[in-house]
Amino acid sequence: MRPLHLLYHGCRLVLGAVFLYAGVVKGLDVTGFAGQVAAYRLLPYGGNYLVAATLPYIEIIAGVLLLSNRRVRPAALLCGLMTLVFIAALLSAWYRGLDISCGCFDPEADTSIGEALLRDVGLLILAHFSFHLRNRVLRERQAT
Repeated sequence: MRPLHLLYHGCRLVLGAVFLYAGVVKGLDVTGFAGQVAAYRLLPYGGNYLVAATLPYIEIIAGVLLLSNRRVRPAALLCGLMTLVFIAALLSAWYRGLDISCGCFDPEADTSIGEALLRDVGLLILAHFSFHLRNRVLRERQAT
């Protein structure tokens, strides 16, 4: 397998696994996740529950699509856009001096905003490569 193919599949699989895992963890405790969303103080009361009730399933769908190598570009784009929103929320909390855990994976984990930002930058890089390498890999596969 060519290095480009390895990079593409590695990025796609890691990104898909992370989003699938994150969605499942949040989906198992929607009420707890709503509390974590509320800690950011960005949305009205009902908005926190709307995000908590829908976001996990969007993450699960995007993760499954990436893992199954189906609709990779739209799924990678969705993951990238969600990650940008997560980064904006984290930066907002950091700027306002909120002392909160990110709420990304484990409700019991005490992940700092700085750690979450670094992780999200990594996810953004994975989404970028998954999105942009998809067509190159398909073109190379068709050429052979």
